Amino acid sequence: MRISAAALLFDNDGTLVSSLASVRRCWTRWAGEYGVSAEAFARVELHGRPAVDIIGDLLPAERIPGALARIDALEAADVAGGVTLLPGTATLLAALPADRWAVVTSANRRVATARLAEVGIRPGQLVCADDVRRGKPDPRPFLLAARRLGVDPARCVVFEDAPAGLAAGRAAGMRTVALTTTTPVDDLHADVVIKDLSYVSVQVGADGLELIVDERS
Repeated sequence: MRISAAALLFDNDGTLVSSLASVRRCWTRWAGEYGVSAEAFARVELHGRPAVDIIGDLLPAERIPGALARIDALEAADVAGGVTLLPGTATLLAALPADRWAVVTSANRRVATARLAEVGIRPGQLVCADDVRRGKPDPRPFLLAARRLGVDPARCVVFEDAPAGLAAGRAAGMRTVALTTTTPVDDLHADVVIKDLSYVSVQVGADGLELIVDERS
């Protein structure tokens, strides 16, 4: 399959990098510290959503600021050795012009920049939870990334591994490519579903980007 685009927008955790073990470790510790029961914690969708939204589902409003600062500190401290590149990430990003791609993550800037730096990724544009009033599944993070890159949202392709992120991409009017790195394939609703970024290559031309997607994934 070939897909034409002006820019590519990548989620980070579960798409470019693997941080799932770190995320689970930190949030499990956080839940214990804040007295969140295992049953309540299991009912909350954790992956692909801003921390403030997750905490809002579990704690009263007056406890959110302190609880948010605590999970931020735990995740930032757990970066070293807790983040690795996923297959295909380095090769695909190296093939892209710096002004044709962005990272759009539900993590805050402190955690996101630490995870990206750990694996040597330096995006020209980084949209974090701090940059928008509403995060994924709201389309605003992806629309902001398109605006910063100066491209039409309809000519952007979103790469995501979480249902919330895919929903945000669809709501932004963008093409979506789902990765099966963290979520069962039956829960992923996208234009294309692949195993990881090693199944994608790109050709750069004067009119934009031409993606070649290996559907055998």
